[in-house]
Amino acid sequence: MHPYEMYQVLLSRHEDHLVKVRPGSLYHTVTRLAEQGLARAEGTDRAGNRPERTIYTKTDAGGAALRDRIAEVIRRPVNEFPLFPLAMSEAHSLPVAEVIELIEERIAHRHIEIGEADAVLQWVTGRNIPRRYWMVLELLRAQGVAEVTWLTGVLADLRDGSLPWEPEPGGDHRDQPDPELGHDWASAVTDDALDRIRKGGALPVEP
Repeated sequence: MHPYEMYQVLLSRHEDHLVKVRPGSLYHTVTRLAEQGLARAEGTDRAGNRPERTIYTKTDAGGAALRDRIAEVIRRPVNEFPLFPLAMSEAHSLPVAEVIELIEERIAHRHIEIGEADAVLQWVTGRNIPRRYWMVLELLRAQGVAEVTWLTGVLADLRDGSLPWEPEPGGDHRDQPDPELGHDWASAVTDDALDRIRKGGALPVEP
């Protein structure tokens, strides 16, 4: 398959919802795979007056590397550093009214995505397409639902005041001493404490 054809197939399967893909980067990736012996050129073709295009296929080594990589990713969780948790960890820098408005907007977007996922799931199940090819849609939908559930709870707590919100005007004040844990609460969770949690223990309670 030619790299541009690969790109078209990825778009037709909506794989661009799972991975950022561009024609240029795909060309470079296929070239590197061929240089590493994970793919090989197996001929050329020509469409109309367009230049000849090199057709690639994966090698046995490429197939083995693919299986190994899939197994590695499934086996062990890796922090992929998504932006949304980072933004929420710094949301205290914004006024509460703005945070509420932003969360409401995000929930609305998520509801649209969940509705689209429901429609696609109904479509694939109605056509008896093997579940192994589309079960990731269930994962994406579940992640969206979980986020909406959590955000809805945060909204309720912000509105009724059970989640106190006292943004400090004038920027970051983390360098100021604080007798109580606040901005720097995470620094109190030491590596030793995390190791204790992993072994089935609990965080130590300060006297």
